[in-house]
Amino acid sequence: MDLVPALEEPLRQPLKSVLGPATAKVMAEHLGLLTVGDLLHHYPRRYEERGQLTHLADLPMDEHVTVVAQVADARLHTFASAKAPRGKGQRLEVTITDGSGRLQLVFFGAGVHKPHKELLPGTRAMFAGKVSVFNRRLQLAHPAYELLRGDPEESVETWAGALIPIYPATAKLESWKIGKAIQTVLPTAQEAADPLPDTLREGRGLVPLPEALLKIHRPHTKADIEDARSRLKWDEAFVLQVALARRRHADAQLPAVPRKPAPEGLLTAFDARLPFTLTDGQQRVSREIFDDLATDHPMHRLLQGEVGSGKTMVALRAMLAVVDAGGQAAMLAPTEVLAQQHHRSIVEMMGELAEGGMLGGAEQATKVVLLTGSMGAAARRHALLDLTTGEAGIVIGTHALIEDKVQFHDLGLVVVDEQHRFGVEQRDALRGKGKQPPHLLVMTATPIPRTVAMTVFGDLETSVLDQLPAGRSPIASHVVPAADKPHFLSRAWERVREEVENGHQAYVVCPRIGDEEDDPKKSGKKKSPEDEAEKRPPLAVLDVADQLTKGPLQGLRVEVLHGRMHPDDKDAVMRRFAAGETHVLVATTVIEVGVNVPNATAMVIMDADRFGVSQLHQLRGRVGRGSAPGLCLLVTEMPEASPARQRLGAVASTLDGFELSRIDLEQRREGDVLGQAQSGARTSLKVLAVIEDEEIIAEAREEATAVVANDPELTRLPALRTALDALLDEEREQYLEKG
Repeated sequence: MDLVPALEEPLRQPLKSVLGPATAKVMAEHLGLLTVGDLLHHYPRRYEERGQLTHLADLPMDEHVTVVAQVADARLHTFASAKAPRGKGQRLEVTITDGSGRLQLVFFGAGVHKPHKELLPGTRAMFAGKVSVFNRRLQLAHPAYELLRGDPEESVETWAGALIPIYPATAKLESWKIGKAIQTVLPTAQEAADPLPDTLREGRGLVPLPEALLKIHRPHTKADIEDARSRLKWDEAFVLQVALARRRHADAQLPAVPRKPAPEGLLTAFDARLPFTLTDGQQRVSREIFDDLATDHPMHRLLQGEVGSGKTMVALRAMLAVVDAGGQAAMLAPTEVLAQQHHRSIVEMMGELAEGGMLGGAEQATKVVLLTGSMGAAARRHALLDLTTGEAGIVIGTHALIEDKVQFHDLGLVVVDEQHRFGVEQRDALRGKGKQPPHLLVMTATPIPRTVAMTVFGDLETSVLDQLPAGRSPIASHVVPAADKPHFLSRAWERVREEVENGHQAYVVCPRIGDEEDDPKKSGKKKSPEDEAEKRPPLAVLDVADQLTKGPLQGLRVEVLHGRMHPDDKDAVMRRFAAGETHVLVATTVIEVGVNVPNATAMVIMDADRFGVSQLHQLRGRVGRGSAPGLCLLVTEMPEASPARQRLGAVASTLDGFELSRIDLEQRREGDVLGQAQSGARTSLKVLAVIEDEEIIAEAREEATAVVANDPELTRLPALRTALDALLDEEREQYLEKG
């Protein structure tokens, strides 16, 4: 990260004598380590303690111990086994003694050769390992050992008390080999240029970078590790926040057309026809957005809202305000189903205000067009023309909006729905369509803890909608353990029938479609009892729909919906379901976001353990959207004690998306949650944990903002500039890989 010439040395050349070309090649291919600097920033994952020196007479069971003893005898046995059927298996048994007792060491397979040569009777050495019992006798299996030549007492003490770094390794390169390579390059850590400004480092009592690198790779005490980690966490948080602060600063310098809604225009007419009052939250967030839209530099705002909190309404009012001010607004949705859904619901909400240029259209009306990749040529041409002439004030579309052919008359606002599905580059591509940079509103229904928002969306200001509109009903959620209690599943289908009899509708969600080729290689290699449920392929829409129509839901109108259907067919199915003609919709996660059918009150999620926490929360948000209470049943075959069941229990126990996103983050690594959709910088976090290190991230953001305000080009901080270039190179590389 802080690459100066010595640290920029490629691993292949300078260390030939040490690493050897083969090791350097494995490091490059399997760990992405190319330079001395990369290797120094490959931090230990944890540290083993060899344990205090112990007498053989009082060895504790199941603990890591270090003993100093003499080899009494060593015997090599051969045996037959599944791996070595012809009696070629080898086992070395070594008995050691320290005067207080005796202990057996055992080595197997290829691991016998070195100790067989070195551990001769009479040899004195230190042995470290975990004490276990075999045939009612204590033993150490494959212990680490160091021969003692002469008897320097000091070396015994330091070796036994040492903290051994355990590095993230690969099957091709063990941790101790990585450790050895790092020890070789450790002296160059002295030349590491420090990216933190001196005032910041001293003010926070952080150790200099060279010292931090020495302490993390060769700690003498646990306090050393703590010092090093505190310092390196700051590096990661600060350099990342500087990158985001510079992005915010650059955006703030861009010119934009202020968009203020006309006094008695489209927005006023729309508000007048609303059959309900906006929630306090919607009014507050709308004010924040309108204030941003009125300025002469582009708005960059993230709108987070719980499932069903009325984000679309807030976004639509912002779009209408821009149309009022003479501009156009574009909404980017991640899927065709969602784009069609948004188009339909926006046209419905606007009524005659969406019929610009048509008979019966209101005076202030505009046109709302849909643009997706699968539209027919004529419809597409028509939509493109409406955008170029400015006839259409609002366009809703998928990635098709980003294409070169799409030209706007005057693009004033871009709304990106479900941001986690789009990368920063796609956001920028659409923004490039304006004559001047348009304002940007990014929406997500996946609640994001504050720290993740600061890390992933740090270039955006954040607004949160945390109350549900009036008329939304509570959703009861229950786990249905199909394997332990099959009658619970039968009862689930009865509940679906009851909902339909009461005039409502239901969703059944499955993890896959069912017309894929099953890959025999992928099935059933797992052995543990908990994996039994995992052995069969995930339940599929087509199979489940078939079983339900012939079985528990016989007589009800059941339809299927999945991503590989023709867009027109998908649209027709959604229309029939929305109109109440279909009782039960069996679908994949295409219904995860944006689908709004207030009459659907029940949802059964099959193989719920195969979905992520936030995905389950999203899916569940499709029910309880009307006046009748919602019901969500999470069906699983996972055993009760499994982590998967605990995860489902957590989802069933709370409707608070922010609480769930915390649970989600704690259970998975941040990398998964921050996701590949965000550019590469996010994956560069090695020691910073976005949930635990909330305070560091918040403080680093403040410091970074101040540094960038004083010196946007970082001319007075060359080492920080270098660290930033290294981070952004990585980000660009990730972007190119994705492209």
